[in-house]
Amino acid sequence: MTSESRPNKVGHTLAKVLGIQLSETENPLDDPVKRGESVYSLSAAEPYVEEEPIVAEWVQSIIPTWREAGSYVVSLFPFIHWIGRYNLQWFIGDLVAGTTVGAVVVPQSMAYAKLAELPVQFGLYSSFMGVLIYWFFATSKDITIGPVAVMSTLVGNIVLSVRQNYPQYEGHDVASAVAIIAGAIVLFIGLIRCGWIVDFIPLTTISAFMTGSAINIAVGQVPTLMGITGFSTRAPTYEVVINILKHLGRTKLDAAIGLTALTMLYLIRFACNCAAKRFPNKSKQFFFLSTLRTAFVILLYVMISWLVNRYHRQHPKFSILGPVPRGFKNAKVPKVDIDIISSFASQIPVAVIILVIEHIAIAKSFGRVNNYSINPSQELVAIGVTNLLGPFLGGYPATGSFSRTAIKSKAGVRSPLAGVITAIVVLLAIYALPAVFFYIPNASLSAVIIHSVGDLITAPNTVYQFWRVSPLEVIIFFAGVFVTIFSSIENGVYTTISISAAVLLFRLVKARGRFLGHVKVYSVIGDHVVRQDGTDSALRSSEKLPLGGVDASLRSIFLPVKHDDGSNPEIDIRQPYPGIFIYRFSEGFNYPNANHCLDYLVDTILKETRRTDSESIPRLGDRPWNDPGPGRGQSEPDRSHLSTLKAVILDFSSVNNVDITSVQNLIDIRNQLDRWAAPDVVQWHLACINNRWTKRALISAGFGYPTPPFNPGDSSTFRWKPIFSVADIRVGSESAATIMEERRGSKDVENGSSRAVDTESNSSDFEKRNSESNAYQTSGRHKIAVVQGLNVPFFHVDLTSALQSAIANLEEQCGDGDEVINPRSSPH
Repeated sequence: MTSESRPNKVGHTLAKVLGIQLSETENPLDDPVKRGESVYSLSAAEPYVEEEPIVAEWVQSIIPTWREAGSYVVSLFPFIHWIGRYNLQWFIGDLVAGTTVGAVVVPQSMAYAKLAELPVQFGLYSSFMGVLIYWFFATSKDITIGPVAVMSTLVGNIVLSVRQNYPQYEGHDVASAVAIIAGAIVLFIGLIRCGWIVDFIPLTTISAFMTGSAINIAVGQVPTLMGITGFSTRAPTYEVVINILKHLGRTKLDAAIGLTALTMLYLIRFACNCAAKRFPNKSKQFFFLSTLRTAFVILLYVMISWLVNRYHRQHPKFSILGPVPRGFKNAKVPKVDIDIISSFASQIPVAVIILVIEHIAIAKSFGRVNNYSINPSQELVAIGVTNLLGPFLGGYPATGSFSRTAIKSKAGVRSPLAGVITAIVVLLAIYALPAVFFYIPNASLSAVIIHSVGDLITAPNTVYQFWRVSPLEVIIFFAGVFVTIFSSIENGVYTTISISAAVLLFRLVKARGRFLGHVKVYSVIGDHVVRQDGTDSALRSSEKLPLGGVDASLRSIFLPVKHDDGSNPEIDIRQPYPGIFIYRFSEGFNYPNANHCLDYLVDTILKETRRTDSESIPRLGDRPWNDPGPGRGQSEPDRSHLSTLKAVILDFSSVNNVDITSVQNLIDIRNQLDRWAAPDVVQWHLACINNRWTKRALISAGFGYPTPPFNPGDSSTFRWKPIFSVADIRVGSESAATIMEERRGSKDVENGSSRAVDTESNSSDFEKRNSESNAYQTSGRHKIAVVQGLNVPFFHVDLTSALQSAIANLEEQCGDGDEVINPRSSPH
């Protein structure tokens, strides 16, 4: 006994003891008397037999090799691929972009720290760590990581909630703990390369989240902008609006600072945009002027504040920022324990979602604009590492910023190393400008926040385009916005994600296939009919198509019988052959939708066919309870004009995987339809199967080869007529391109058939005709081979070969006495 056969013998013995049937399904091709003639071609040509995939093969495919493990480690540091090619031209572009972003990120990060209910220096710490660390792990040159408005607002809500219940914790300790926990989760998702989970969050969810959050943040900053106090700005948006109107009379001098600063920000941007359109050759200069408007406005109002309040430092005329410590005064090991984690545990999911969707959405968008692709999993690694290390210098949760990323992209950034330049600018601000920060008016920071988040609101034209594409998703969009306004940001995120997931599941569960009809068509360019060989012929009149005969320009297509795909209803799409149905799955074929798909299939077939044996239920008592028949005094409806069921063709082009439930339902439906067609059997042809494991599952269920006669005691010979698709393949040194030029496409070949029972005469007759056939011959540089395996003749490469096989087998079994519709009929 060899070492290879010993495990097999042990396995078979164990299966026998446990009662496992290793060969449960009997293949009709195993019987030489019942097999089709093409099987004899195994001795006449080199065949192709598809091998089933095995579990060991799958396990081997998912276990990484040493080379793949090394590639994985290298992929964690993408800068390795480009840092060696860094040059002076790249540096100049990065210097300009990095400095420009630095001038924007300093005032923005200080303003966002106020949203997070933290001193402004924590915004600078987060910005510094974000731009400094990101370039090590970046797959996007445009992204700028740092504090953002939405995440800062969520952190502020968490800080207020935790400090209310656990006053012993400092706000920055809570914020740092949130960053570490959320960052660790995001880092883990990125390391296991599961960045694809972001694809489950649709664009409407992101748009609703951004729009609702922007409105929430902008409204919450109006009281600070106007100098109004006396109520909570963290309440739902509609309550904040009501309170603003109630307390409008409390407006202070801060309104003069805030309103003029906000107006100036919009005026500068508007003026620069107009000037850029009027003077296109100077658009770059106007872009940089517009970009620096935030820094200019802040510096302007710092000077005004200094002039007004330099003698009133203890009691300023309007609210100012106050003392800002120089350097990293809050650098320490973050405090993370069970108590502090449990205090905000319920907010961790929404924190992770906001970190992920805002960053990935921005990165993908700018990647498409600038013609490069990002790695979502690696971007999650970058976010995770940034938020894990940032708290050691006092940082709080940071992610990609839309406004700063847009500025960085337009400024001509050349590589992720521009983040180091930005980090230097932030570092200079931390050490050199704290004395200047003292006089920054809080109203001007609120103006900066309102101006920044205004760009996050989805434009009406974009919403209209959403409506054109999918009206249902516009309803989801507004649902998310309204929930955010009337409840909270986190509830708005949960609402849109939940509704979108429910819609996806509903569409999957309620997916229903379509019955297809057969149509012959021509391709026409101008007044010429295009032939398959690339040539064309003149089309003199629409009524003079080259009908009849064999035409190279004629081809088959399959359209839904009900025209629910929008095809021209004047085209008469008919059933290709009496008793043959073509059914295409629309949304996959798995356990959620298996029943719905197949119920529709069976109901339609039972309505459009009649029982093969009308006397199978001779007495009323033999009828099933769910089909009691006509009432008293009524006769059975006349269904003699309907055909009997002969074959079913399933189009698996939209199916990638199947499961036990779906395959079992298919088996049950096959048995049900066999009883309907008894004493005949229904032949099942499956086309366009594009997964080897799907083929394995279907073969184990008895599909892929002819169905034996319904009566197991029938001793008559079971004959079938195989049709396979064949194609030219390369032989020797000939290129595939040359062969394609000389002989295009593939053709279906009918091997000879015989009704004789004698096996030897059948074999010799077939071999004789096979030697005269061109199906498996080699001619010069060419060789013909089958596209799919000979061992599964009822698996077809396309619907055309499936239909030809179904009709040929039906004619072979029924003889010439039955009605036949030629599938090569004239086009519609």
